[in-house]
Amino acid sequence: MMRSIVIMTLAACAVAAMSSATFAQAPAPATPPAQPSAGGTPDAMAFDIPYGTSIGLERAKQVVAAAEAEAKKRNWKMNIAVVDTNGELVQFERMEGAQIGSGSISVGKARTAARFRRESRAFYNAFETGHSYVSTLDPALVASPGGFPLVDGGKLIGAVGCSGGTGDQDAAVCKAGADTMK
Repeated sequence: MMRSIVIMTLAACAVAAMSSATFAQAPAPATPPAQPSAGGTPDAMAFDIPYGTSIGLERAKQVVAAAEAEAKKRNWKMNIAVVDTNGELVQFERMEGAQIGSGSISVGKARTAARFRRESRAFYNAFETGHSYVSTLDPALVASPGGFPLVDGGKLIGAVGCSGGTGDQDAAVCKAGADTMK
């Protein structure tokens, strides 16, 4: 007898729950909801510089000479590297007394600028504003000011990287080298 009362009570609860509006299926909307906006996504691709023929040794020497002249004018001791479009070293100079540890950093900054077609400062800025995803892009990426793409005739032909001072000092010297392309 007790068992049948429990079963009847459970059945009554189930019927009540099934007929409740909370379990009823809502009618489908007449039109689908509008998609959210793109959140400010630009129409054009950023840093879309086409690749050109890689910089040669003579042109790389000119870039290094201009960067070195700027460093000497300011009495800064720098490591200066020029790479091709693939980020491979074409020319390197360590000025007298320049910090030895900065040699590989200058190459890394140049490689970053060439492979990502933008100043290495862009990655530094991303880190500074809390975007740590940058560290997942490439294990050789150098997120520090002082790497500039070399653009000739609207095409990327390589990059220059400088290291030995502060990031802003490195960038000032590199800019002088990159400006030889204008």
